[in-house]
Amino acid sequence: MAYVERKVCYFERPGPENTVDAARLAVERAMELGLDTVVVASTSGRTALRFLEAIRGTGLRLVVVSHVVGFSTPGVWEFDPAAALKLREGGAVVVTGTHVLSGLERAFSASPKVGGGSRSEAVAEALRRLIAVGLKVAVECVLIAADQGAIPVDREVVACGGTGTGSDTVVVIRPAHTSRFFDCQVREIVAMPRER
Repeated sequence: MAYVERKVCYFERPGPENTVDAARLAVERAMELGLDTVVVASTSGRTALRFLEAIRGTGLRLVVVSHVVGFSTPGVWEFDPAAALKLREGGAVVVTGTHVLSGLERAFSASPKVGGGSRSEAVAEALRRLIAVGLKVAVECVLIAADQGAIPVDREVVACGGTGTGSDTVVVIRPAHTSRFFDCQVREIVAMPRER
């Protein structure tokens, strides 16, 4: 057989109302493919807790990637410490790292003295606008998790991201480290918003 058929789900609109379904679809696809890890983006911990509930009893590993400290306010981590504790007690790994598709580049492009866009910001914008914001988030979270050693780079994972808050995009990715960005492969789209 030269091809396989897989179901793709399209949410009518992006947003947090899709989180429960995204978590269920992520678990289902991971189990179908015999994968062992789900990576999810979570700013405050609320989305991650929904995913923790969804993986309960499946044997799947949950890797949660949060915003870097200082993302919105200098010196402040937006993640709820109580949620982080509950996630860790539930067996999840919580990772915080610099956004690889912006990070230092954003400082240059936002500076009135330097200005202009960067190549990494162009990649991020292309993923956001051409496919889905959640795809950009999922790819970035996989890169961060790989760089932190939370996931291996030789096994596929299911990765989930969202638009603003919650989760609305589910993909299967073969991870890579940021320094080997072009080795990262989005292998399947499981779910995404149809409208962006």
